[in-house]
Amino acid sequence: MLNNHLFFGILCIISSSFSFSQNESDSIVSTIEKEPVLINDAFIEKQEIDPLRPSKAAFYSAVLPGAGQFYNKKYWKIPIVWGAIGTGVYFYLRNDKQYDRYRDAYKRRLAGFTDDEFSDANGNPLISNDGLIRAQQQFRRNKEVSLLVTIGLYALNIIDANVDAHLLQFNVDENLSFSPHYQYNQMENSGDLGLTLNFKF
Repeated sequence: MLNNHLFFGILCIISSSFSFSQNESDSIVSTIEKEPVLINDAFIEKQEIDPLRPSKAAFYSAVLPGAGQFYNKKYWKIPIVWGAIGTGVYFYLRNDKQYDRYRDAYKRRLAGFTDDEFSDANGNPLISNDGLIRAQQQFRRNKEVSLLVTIGLYALNIIDANVDAHLLQFNVDENLSFSPHYQYNQMENSGDLGLTLNFKF
């Protein structure tokens, strides 16, 4: 009989300590949830959106390749822009020079001269007239391709400056957010899942 009373007393003490710890933890959780989170506005840096910034960057790059990248403060892109456009211009000028060489030699032969650079000292042609015509066609085609590539790189430089300026003004402010949320519904004893769109002026 004494053992039953002792067992019952120990059981009561253990259950009361569990309920006390449960109430204490609930009170801690409730106080934590109720405390508001304050954000100091001094730490939030807000920048004004300039709607003309992309247009300005594109205009500067159109006037001088690389100037739009300088305006966007993407300085590392300037050597890439100059190198790409400079390479296209170099190949255009090189192919144009070669085209002029073969064209001048062909025109001198049509005029009756045999002292062009593609003939030996005795006036014998090292390259035939057909060879000169084919060389002119090849270098003209290479020159046109070089010109198209250079124009494409120039346009790409303008597009890059414009897109960079747009992305620099992309709104990542906390006042504009779209996030999923989960809420416990106490009335129906179930959970609600949804999306929240926050927009603060």
